[in-house]
Amino acid sequence: MDYEALGLKAGIEIHQQLDTEEKLFCRCPTLLRETDEHTGSFFRYLRATESELGEIDRAAQEEMKLARLFCYLTYDTTCLVEYDEEPPAPLNREALAVCLTIAKMFGMTPIEQVHTMRKLVIDGSNTSGFQRTACVAVNGILPDNCRIETICLEEEAAQRVEGDTFSLDRLGIPLVEITTAPCMHTPEDVQAVAEYIGMVLRSTGRVKRGLGTIRQDINVSIRDGARVEIKGVQDLDLVAEVVRREVRRQTELLSIREELRRRNAAVDGEAADVTDLFAKTKSTILKKAPQILAVRLRGFAGLVGLEIQPERRLGSEMADYAKKCGVGGIFHTDELPAYGVTEDEVRRLRVRTGADEGDCIVLVAATRERAACAAEQVRLRAGMALEGVPEETRKMLEGGSTAYMRPLPGAARMYPETDVFPVTIDGALFESIETPDLLTDRAERFARELGLDPALARQVAFSERLPLFERALREGVRPTLAARTLLGTLRELARDGVDVNRIPDDEVVLLLQAVEAGRAGKEAIPDVLAELAASGSRVDAAIEKVAPSVTPEAIQAIIRQALAEREAFVRERGMAALGPLMGVVMKEVRGRADGKVISDLLKQELARFLAEG
Repeated sequence: MDYEALGLKAGIEIHQQLDTEEKLFCRCPTLLRETDEHTGSFFRYLRATESELGEIDRAAQEEMKLARLFCYLTYDTTCLVEYDEEPPAPLNREALAVCLTIAKMFGMTPIEQVHTMRKLVIDGSNTSGFQRTACVAVNGILPDNCRIETICLEEEAAQRVEGDTFSLDRLGIPLVEITTAPCMHTPEDVQAVAEYIGMVLRSTGRVKRGLGTIRQDINVSIRDGARVEIKGVQDLDLVAEVVRREVRRQTELLSIREELRRRNAAVDGEAADVTDLFAKTKSTILKKAPQILAVRLRGFAGLVGLEIQPERRLGSEMADYAKKCGVGGIFHTDELPAYGVTEDEVRRLRVRTGADEGDCIVLVAATRERAACAAEQVRLRAGMALEGVPEETRKMLEGGSTAYMRPLPGAARMYPETDVFPVTIDGALFESIETPDLLTDRAERFARELGLDPALARQVAFSERLPLFERALREGVRPTLAARTLLGTLRELARDGVDVNRIPDDEVVLLLQAVEAGRAGKEAIPDVLAELAASGSRVDAAIEKVAPSVTPEAIQAIIRQALAEREAFVRERGMAALGPLMGVVMKEVRGRADGKVISDLLKQELARFLAEG
């Protein structure tokens, strides 16, 4: 696909949790909990408020179509600030310092006075109905003539558990929001910029790692299309694919628009009540519905069922809008008869609505209030198809396709936070901030100074175990031993089901030191680590249990026995028998001694044995 010819423009908003001791506006720890640890809960309805200009944000109005009662789980590590029962504490200065460090790494200009704002959010992810955010710096530099527009410091949202239930352990964790200009013009550009920003963030050593700690929102538009914001892309490897699929969606919608205009298509003014037509239907969904409404879309036949993204059709877009009213989905004649609806029922439906073969009929089934709301939403989205691509906020689905969430927010979404005082940024203090080396530079240094293979050096530098690797080096552990244990052995154990997160960093370092001192063989490392994870014991006890040390004299005895049992083979092969014999002895010793020690003793004993022959 020629993205330049399509006029692709894309920008990224990256949200990254910061690794601070306390939350952004309270002194609670930034500790994630298991939901079964919650100590209480409460319920709340959220409603949109007017901005200072007396307007209600359009995205908030969309969320209010269906009244929802939200449930919030509380913990002994959350407080009244998260519950919105107490005013926020002053802005966390540790988080601000990390944010300024990141800003300086991108060559940004700090705001002289940081003002906290409220961003209207009534989807349940914040108990207050808004999210606090503060712009900290502007105008950052990125490779290839791209740039960052702003970096903001804001509070993380509550974690959705299921349905309308949220967990408050995550709410308020500090995060930075980095917003780029729409300066990317291919899917690969977008992924490269996302990777670069992520690398810079990790270079600080002050960001949280793991699934869900960083999220990319991608803004995409093409010529004659519209700006669409895709929320919550967590997998960096999917960024380019998300852009490709959105470009395809917009081009398909533009093609549908042209075909609809060629057909002089239109949307009927009102939905028709067709409940009686399905009184004896075998369709489970229609049979149970109090009301069934039909929306005739003149000239839409064959286009509602047209695929616009993998496993997504124009009908899917209409269903997304209808679901805002609390219905499960829609039926349409591009896919009927099916789902228990017969051909005769479809025929009678066309007669009732006055539809011909060039028309498509959409059915919604629910309570009277919800059915009326859903039918109106279908009409709304069908009308948008006549115009082309609507501006929307969308969520990513598995694989990279997307679904409608809400309209793009407008200016009415933001208003000042009066409970948090502004913070003045000292320009001299900002200039004095020391920025850390980039991970790419660190990888080159590991290869150059530590003698690591360049690929392994890069793995180490980009690993979340980098701090532990550097600590092991300070404690006298060889770079290759530390790297292969942290990146290889621990990963393999985790793949085999061992809970390596239960192993304290202190014990990992002590084990590596024991290997360096000869108290355990490096071959014993996997077994000792598995024992540490299973029992929670200390390193010395774990070594004694799974790989008790063996003296040189005992090793010599094992070697001599192996030589005696294989005398003919040894006499025939001579010193070439060293390799096979090494395997025999190592299997017997099972990591209780260092391999080099065993090799040296085996060479001595083998030479002596052959000399005596």
